Amino acid sequence: MINEFPQVMTIAGSDCDGSAGMQADMNTFFAHDVYGISILTSCVAGNSYGIQKAQDLGIDFIEQEFKSIADDFKVRATKTGMLSNDLIINTVVKNLQHYNFGKLVVDPVILTKHGNKLLTDNSFSALKNILIPLADVVTPNFSEAEILTDICIKKEDDMRKVGKLLRNLGAKNVIIKGKHEGSEDVVRDYILLENDDEFWLEHQYVNTTRINGTGDTLSASIVANIAKGKDIKTAITLAHNYTYKCIKNEIEVGHKFGPINHWA
Repeated sequence: MINEFPQVMTIAGSDCDGSAGMQADMNTFFAHDVYGISILTSCVAGNSYGIQKAQDLGIDFIEQEFKSIADDFKVRATKTGMLSNDLIINTVVKNLQHYNFGKLVVDPVILTKHGNKLLTDNSFSALKNILIPLADVVTPNFSEAEILTDICIKKEDDMRKVGKLLRNLGAKNVIIKGKHEGSEDVVRDYILLENDDEFWLEHQYVNTTRINGTGDTLSASIVANIAKGKDIKTAITLAHNYTYKCIKNEIEVGHKFGPINHWA
């Protein structure tokens, strides 16, 4: 029957080297046997060395993308990635409230891999105050969780406190990605669910620079698993395992911060 095949959507920027952003999302969707749909918000000219130039799309065009998809497809789950300014975030929120695109996973892209902040104060405020409250799952990394809650995470109890604060912003379920650094043998992610259940997922630290697109892949995998009928806890667990395999089984593409391996 028409539109019975699982369809998922990413709302994000295009990374021309294919390692992150919309391209990483679409690669992940393909690997999970779901049909990927995309709403493009920005275009990035960059490579494994860094970003050289970026261009935002016009609001009218983004609005039309939403209408075009809603008029034809049945999206079961959606994720957001890089949303570069407050006008785009407001437009995305308005359309997510207007159309039914299934459960929402928000990847709060705040920092570059080098630790540089991507958002202006207005954009950060919009992300925190109007987008995250719509999230069925929010997936900040360690540093983004600290910025969103203004808490320095030093121990496990701090992760729990940050998880509750992110829930207080309106997100139903929270996964905080643990710190990836060579001083630790194991990376631990903290998950707090809507029903107050909490658990940890861990994997061995992988000493590699082939890490571009990790956050995109995790959130896209959660979306794909939700669309295939998995509950939130199972979707997060499967996505965690898949992303670790993508990091562990690296491919030699690019010279510096290369992509992870979506064939893993």
